[in-house]
Amino acid sequence: MKLTVVGCSGSFPSADSACSSYLVEADGFRLLLDMGNGALGELQRHIGLYDLDAIFLSHLHADHCIDMCGYFVARYYRHDGGRCAPIPVFGPEGTEQRLTTAYADTPSATSMSEVFDFHTLKPGSFEIGPFSVRTERVAHPVETYAIRVEHGGRSLTYSGDTGVCDALDELATGTDLFLCEASFVHGKEDIPDLHLNGREAGACAQRANVGRLVLTHIPPWTDGGRNLGDARAVFEGPSEIAVPGAVYEI
Repeated sequence: MKLTVVGCSGSFPSADSACSSYLVEADGFRLLLDMGNGALGELQRHIGLYDLDAIFLSHLHADHCIDMCGYFVARYYRHDGGRCAPIPVFGPEGTEQRLTTAYADTPSATSMSEVFDFHTLKPGSFEIGPFSVRTERVAHPVETYAIRVEHGGRSLTYSGDTGVCDALDELATGTDLFLCEASFVHGKEDIPDLHLNGREAGACAQRANVGRLVLTHIPPWTDGGRNLGDARAVFEGPSEIAVPGAVYEI
């Protein structure tokens, strides 16, 4: 598998990065994990606008899904080659309604489903193209899913947004690359069931015995270096901060 960081800023885009969006590729299949603010433009640095094969939306906060509205325009109103066939979109219950409301002026109440083939996420295992995936609900104020993607005996786990929870520990166990949010700062913010800080992300990686930890979803006001240091204090394996355009061969 190949993982490309399209965007990794938390809450809103930074001067250097779009919000959460990660491209996973194998056997010519392209799966996008989240499409937050600014991600659609950045995605076109890496693949063509119509080259995606499936989309996973961890939850329906704007910094993880709002550029789907722009992508709707690109797919619905494309004149060169005609309207795009529906692409599978895996998201929490109410995804179609959320995007339709956010767009606010679709031609009809069902226009989104003419270019997006919506599938409702629940905890469980299923296939997306060549990938075997498992999803688990994690600790966030809205319905949110972490995902584990496996292919060819290798695995990637993406936390979505979450506080400390057993479900994430279990999902990440033994994964080769753990793409984990670290929004909060240890000793500064302490709000349960919302976000992880760097130390909590590192502790989760240590408990799960992951191969590599990549911290992501760090807001522009947070010192990523401090969060990385906090993670390294408790995680013994290799770790780093996600940056736009970074590529990982898994």
